[in-house]
Amino acid sequence: MSTWANLNLQDSASPLMEQLIFFHDHALLILVMITVLVGYLMFMLFFNNYVNRSILHCQLIEMIWTILPAIILLFIALPSLRLLYLLDEINEPSVTLKSIGHQWYWSYEYSDFNNIEFESYMIPTNELATDGFRLLDVDNRVVLPMNSQIRILVTAADVIHSWTIPALGVKVDGTPGRLNQTNFLINRPGLFYGQCSEICGANHSFMPIVIESVPVNYFIKWISNNNS
Repeated sequence: MSTWANLNLQDSASPLMEQLIFFHDHALLILVMITVLVGYLMFMLFFNNYVNRSILHCQLIEMIWTILPAIILLFIALPSLRLLYLLDEINEPSVTLKSIGHQWYWSYEYSDFNNIEFESYMIPTNELATDGFRLLDVDNRVVLPMNSQIRILVTAADVIHSWTIPALGVKVDGTPGRLNQTNFLINRPGLFYGQCSEICGANHSFMPIVIESVPVNYFIKWISNNNS
């Protein structure tokens, strides 16, 4: 999760988030190079005392400053398109999770396992444990197996919601009357926090999501306990 004074992206917990971080660093490096080059040229122009009154135009420099930005944009666009298709790729899922957004809580269904259903509410501040996170902890966490393909189906019962987990690189809009899906793989155990990232009403950012990533045998044990 994000910590105090953290200006970087959260540590990744899925291969997709790793690719997003790589692309962020790639684009940032290009931006830094452009900024340094333009800053250097502007600095040199400020202190340039030479004036040439006979030059009215120069086709060569106009070709350079037209073609060079186009090439730079290609270096950003091609990795971006690759990543876009990677994020939309639907692999064979091991577990399907249904997430339904309500004001102001989420409800979940594990339809693969005898239809396990529960609702997940934010824990109020006055009921929060000493080691809990304010506005982020919930009473019922989503338990998912690590190193398994997870498919999530997202919709909403009232207004537009958005199921977002930054550490997994997942952001899916939940729209009433529409079913959106994506998939992800969690490559390490732990707790991963997220929130609804739409602004559709008062206190709407306080719809926290908590995923508990566990080994597969622990997940099977949890499913068995909830089915009994």
